[in-house]
Amino acid sequence: MKVMAQMSMVMNLDKCIGCHTCSVTCKQAWTNRSGTEYVWFNNVETRPGLGYPRTYQDQDEWHGGWVRTKRGRLKLRAGGRLKKLATIFASPKMPSIQDYYEPWTYEYDMLLSAPQGAHTPVARPRSLLTGKDMKIEWSANWDDDLAGSTATMQDDPVLKHMSEHVAEELEQTFMFYLPRICEHCLNPACVASCPSGAMYKRAEDGIVLVDQEACRGWRQCVTGCPYKKVYFNHKTGKAEKCTLCYPRIEVGLPTVCSETCVGRLRYLGLVLYDADRVTEAASVEDEHELLAAQRSLFLDPHDPEVVAAARREGIPEDWIDAAQASPIWKLISDYEVALPLHPEYRTLPMVWYIPPLSPVVDVVASSGNDGEDPRTLFAAISRLRIPLEYLAGLFTAGDTRPVERVLRRLAAMRSYMRDVNLGNTPDEATASAVGMTGPQVEEMYRLLAIAKYDDRYVIPTAHAEQARDLEEIACSLDYEGGPGMGGAGPLGESSGPPVPVAVENFHALSSRQTADSPNGPSTPGRVNLLNWDGNGRPDGLFPPDDEGKTS
Repeated sequence: MKVMAQMSMVMNLDKCIGCHTCSVTCKQAWTNRSGTEYVWFNNVETRPGLGYPRTYQDQDEWHGGWVRTKRGRLKLRAGGRLKKLATIFASPKMPSIQDYYEPWTYEYDMLLSAPQGAHTPVARPRSLLTGKDMKIEWSANWDDDLAGSTATMQDDPVLKHMSEHVAEELEQTFMFYLPRICEHCLNPACVASCPSGAMYKRAEDGIVLVDQEACRGWRQCVTGCPYKKVYFNHKTGKAEKCTLCYPRIEVGLPTVCSETCVGRLRYLGLVLYDADRVTEAASVEDEHELLAAQRSLFLDPHDPEVVAAARREGIPEDWIDAAQASPIWKLISDYEVALPLHPEYRTLPMVWYIPPLSPVVDVVASSGNDGEDPRTLFAAISRLRIPLEYLAGLFTAGDTRPVERVLRRLAAMRSYMRDVNLGNTPDEATASAVGMTGPQVEEMYRLLAIAKYDDRYVIPTAHAEQARDLEEIACSLDYEGGPGMGGAGPLGESSGPPVPVAVENFHALSSRQTADSPNGPSTPGRVNLLNWDGNGRPDGLFPPDDEGKTS
């Protein structure tokens, strides 16, 4: 048994309102540079829908993840080493910019500089890639307007595996939001796909990153990732991906998407797992057994043998304490209400989801019955095969039993806690019907409904002895003018002094404050007020005073 620590996330989909705050703050923090206009490390998809990029879940088309051979071994769906070597100079199977979307801005200068006329000037959309006028036809959250409609339903990869009746009736049944980031998998296909070894999984906390200096832009990682959460920066020629905000994690802070989440639906924490059994768990023959196999990897942090093994592996004491207090362990292994996204890809993802119960409650209430009565609710969960089948297609490789079990536990929690909150004596039979006790239900309620900040985010800080392995400059994203952008010094890659990643944000903000387009200011000296953050006094924003200085 080799004990390792993994920083993980759980999202409670019942609380997501689709506000996209997480996406916007992530975009501002990580992908606000030229070359990453179309890149969204975090995006919120509306289900049912095509997702981002379009139909990314169709692995027959995109060849992501792993497949199990007849000998019981794993191989990349896109092909092994020989195939990659033979086709290394050919473009791999990957989405085009049309499958993502062509990013755009608006010709704001037309509104400001147009002469007086009979008609109101129009700010036309302009491509951020070509600078030409364009027609907006798709975006990262286009499904917000089309989800559940026949406009895109027939192309949803999950719906393709469901009956015709289910597909036709689904739009009348439910809709929910699905936030997505990199899964930081235990068995990442992107890392195995990289010919140059630039993709790596940190031994300290399991975060998957890209070494920008080692990346050669082969783009095999984009093909290998079944979630399509690795992106190609067309300016630098390098791969980029979600970093799980590692500079924040290292100092004990949650990710930007978690910190700014309006619904407070994200949980962050450590889990301990047996690294020696990762391949075995990912190789089980029956796809329906992948959920149980991955859960079996996670080690009980309260077990004295596990604690002793963790100490032998050099895991710090406060990290062990954090694993014992982790909300991730409780939601995945104690309460068993969190499920992985597409376990059939065999990457063993480490961003898990609590499926939504609200559609079921709404259906019961709309029929004139008590939406939180346990008997009525349990019966409705059993009969509503449409959402169970769709949710199972997302989280359990099509097996509806684990999804139904989770929804029953969530329904039991609502019913039990309603009695508690109304001052009635709670019915212990409600808790026992789902294999829990009353105190366990109350603990789960406190974590899911009213958990405080420190309960949702249990993040141990990095240790000084690990600092050499966790240097900012050695990890994933680069900054404008740095090694990944053509070289920090006169001799090219990494010839200049190391500069922290955070410096990029400052320079990017400064550039945006004085530019109306990524190619430079359309009107020299003019400030784009839409992007100005209110700090400082950029030239051209305020009139000069008597001494020639801006007032």
